[in-house]
Amino acid sequence: MRMRHKPWAVPELSACPYFVQEPAQWKGRWQEWFPRRQPLHVELGCGKGTFLAELACRHPDVNYLGIDLSRDVLAVARRNIEVRYAQEARPVENIALTAHHIERILEILDAGDPVERLYINFCNPWPRGKHQKKRLTHTRQLETYRTFLQDGARLHFKTDDDGLFLSTLRYLREAGWELLWQTKDLHRAKDARDWQEAISTEHEDRFTEEGIPIKALVARYRKASAT
Repeated sequence: MRMRHKPWAVPELSACPYFVQEPAQWKGRWQEWFPRRQPLHVELGCGKGTFLAELACRHPDVNYLGIDLSRDVLAVARRNIEVRYAQEARPVENIALTAHHIERILEILDAGDPVERLYINFCNPWPRGKHQKKRLTHTRQLETYRTFLQDGARLHFKTDDDGLFLSTLRYLREAGWELLWQTKDLHRAKDARDWQEAISTEHEDRFTEEGIPIKALVARYRKASAT
């Protein structure tokens, strides 16, 4: 569902020190943008930022880049991040937010800033056959991500959609990724905490309340197996 336009979004993001207006200018040198050189993790489609805010707050030794197309939703993410960091009385130093189309991600990321981990949570399932290439986990996208992933990088993926989950397992095989862990019911999986941090998203909370099981997986990219 598309978020209603928020007239305050652009002014707030313009004044936000960790919103990157021109991300292409930082392609290949994102580590220069952050105050400290640390492992770089990326959330594709970060939405309202509740997951990203909690994750980054727990791990100040990691730099996080949150990408979403909508400035309206990123403005909400900024507010959520501010609230979470205020609870810890800490400045926001390890998060960058930017608005960009993920299908054109190579305009803003390359091998100059190797990414250690990708998070994709509840992306659009694009169920119609002719649209499935738009899926963020499609084989074509997974091959695109190779450009900026370091060897051994991991993908953490969650969805409520059965078809997308099953297709993603196939996409991973086709792209030469190694599946490390999977579950069709995250909240009932006994070993979930070994693979997924117990951080929920706004979509996850809603689907769980509706009784919809959350599907999740962790996969690893290895250059040696990418042929």
